[in-house]
Amino acid sequence: MNENIIKRNELLAQKVIKGLESRNMTGFYAESKEVALAKALELIPEGSSVTMGGAMSAHEIGLVDALKDGNYNFIDRDAYEDKRAAMLMAYDADFFLSSANAMTEDGIIVNIDGNSNRVSAIAQGPKKVLFIVGMNKICNDVDGAMKRARNVAAPINAQRFGLSTPCAKTGACMNCKSPDTICCQFLITRFSRHKDRIFVILVNDSLGF
Repeated sequence: MNENIIKRNELLAQKVIKGLESRNMTGFYAESKEVALAKALELIPEGSSVTMGGAMSAHEIGLVDALKDGNYNFIDRDAYEDKRAAMLMAYDADFFLSSANAMTEDGIIVNIDGNSNRVSAIAQGPKKVLFIVGMNKICNDVDGAMKRARNVAAPINAQRFGLSTPCAKTGACMNCKSPDTICCQFLITRFSRHKDRIFVILVNDSLGF
């Protein structure tokens, strides 16, 4: 990666981290995927129960494999025949892993969800929530973050899941009410009432969608 981009990401990450701190959340900056993985495992004690939404970023830094192979109670919903039961386990887990569809420079986290198990767990339930966020997700403000979530993340995810939505065909949000829509719930996390519950690792890389 170009050294000017690296420097820009580092400076921007420090601004985001200050914003998170002002919102009772904790942020870290990782210079690489490897550093991000080490920080995540430092935050998650061995023996913890851990589950997740569909966080591609956690896969991309190797965190999911590390948890499956390590001394953790990783609740893999894909391994359960009863998906609803597996999703409900998230609300009593020690850690919930997620990414963000977008974040603002002052630390606001934006997510859109279809089944809503991910945004509901972020909002309430698990003891701690750990976000893995690539620097490609950072936007100027909430308006920009919402536009990114709806016009970048949602169309790509709709295509990834093989859904028949207008955005999957056009590549842009059409504000649809399709039965397949994944834009059912919008969660804007602007403050955490509970200190030391929400952690964000900002990664100097392009992760997820």
